[in-house]
Amino acid sequence: MSGSVDVPWLEPSVLDPGLVRRTWRSAEALHGLIYFAPEAHQRYAALGIDPRAGYFASRAAAMGPVGPGAVTAAFFNFNPELVARALPSAWEHATPAAVLAARLDAADAALTRVLGDAIGSAGMCEAAELARRAAESVAGRPEGRALFAAHAALPWPQAPHLILWQAQTVLREFRGDGHVAALLLAGLTGLEALVLHVTSGEVPRGFVQRSRGWSDEQWAAATDRLRERGLIDGDEPALTDRGRAQREWIEAATDRLAAPAYAVLGAGGCARFVELIAPMSRAVLESGSLNVNSAVSQR
Repeated sequence: MSGSVDVPWLEPSVLDPGLVRRTWRSAEALHGLIYFAPEAHQRYAALGIDPRAGYFASRAAAMGPVGPGAVTAAFFNFNPELVARALPSAWEHATPAAVLAARLDAADAALTRVLGDAIGSAGMCEAAELARRAAESVAGRPEGRALFAAHAALPWPQAPHLILWQAQTVLREFRGDGHVAALLLAGLTGLEALVLHVTSGEVPRGFVQRSRGWSDEQWAAATDRLRERGLIDGDEPALTDRGRAQREWIEAATDRLAAPAYAVLGAGGCARFVELIAPMSRAVLESGSLNVNSAVSQR
């Protein structure tokens, strides 16, 4: 079974889905740094918010002082009890505006530490301009994308490296909201989606399960449900052909839903962005700043 989501009544994808995925992934390390950086934890702590609660508060703050229900729905794969321990209590310590300011300040400090002289380079300016064009091109398409819409409405910073970081954040949430739509259409709960992702071998169970707050019993129950549906099998769970086909379909649908954001750049612009961003992302990875063992949480 193909991972394609093309059917006769759909318009062709505006860009090659593989290129869409490569373009997004090329800069994801620059955005993802904020979930691991000590600078972020320090700034949330200065507001009276512990690091785990800081993750939920900082990512949700663009939506205002929302409660755990809305955040559980938007973030999709976290245990509701974990979210409820962070929100709305975080708003008793700081306003969403203060949390957003702390997050941007942390991104500034972390990127400056990791990228060094590249912060002020011509390549940074060009990459920031391309990313902002992509992010702004879909600002008028908020339907069904709550996290994206909230982040797209934030004011733009001035420094190129922060423009790049914010643009990638907006693009990430645009893609993420589309990914949630694909998971829902596939009939998966948030926990079931995590189990399938882990079973694919792409991410470690320990970090994913711990950071999302699910117990062993809850994980086992979701595994049994997926086994009953023929998506996984074996004592050491592995994807079945049916499970692999579903995963391929979900990723293809996600790429298709993300493609409009990069259409304004075209294939040439996407390739140029990937070229520019490669050494920056490599610097983040080589710095060890994405160490999951020291992370509090990550989507």
